[in-house]
Amino acid sequence: MSVAGRTAVLALALAGGLAGSQAPEFAQQYRQRLGGAVDEMRQVVADFDADVRRNGLDRDEAVALYAQSPEPFLKDRGLSMKRLLARFSILSRQEAELELSEPLMRPVIVFRNPDQKIVKGAWQIYEPAVPVTVAGALWALSGLSLVGTFAWLIGKMLRFLFLQRRARSEVPSS
Repeated sequence: MSVAGRTAVLALALAGGLAGSQAPEFAQQYRQRLGGAVDEMRQVVADFDADVRRNGLDRDEAVALYAQSPEPFLKDRGLSMKRLLARFSILSRQEAELELSEPLMRPVIVFRNPDQKIVKGAWQIYEPAVPVTVAGALWALSGLSLVGTFAWLIGKMLRFLFLQRRARSEVPSS
């Protein structure tokens, strides 16, 4: 491989390492936003549950009352509350999973089933950071290795195709 080719592979590998190193940082920022969202929802759910208990109902009965109402506003409010309760359940589970996981695995948990609103919010204010943790270093090494290997393979394929084309063009015709 030429010097330019090796330089390109190295540059791409370094870019892959830099990108990979950001996975734990993004997961951390996602986790912080997730915690804030869950805390806010927890208060809304606690208030709803207190109203439900005070009226001798359970959550399902209260949501069903909303749905049975002839008033469109109350029906809509019931649907909103049903969606909030479902999202609260999902985000609470994800928050618990992130808390119990090793730092190295947190990006995997986030990328496996991210909440799109939280991803969007985290991405809008995301600021890259230098990884100073073992997880950050391992993710950087993973990105460097994957992108570097991919770039090297592409370089080898391009060189092979170039040499094949060149060999065909140098073959004398009879």
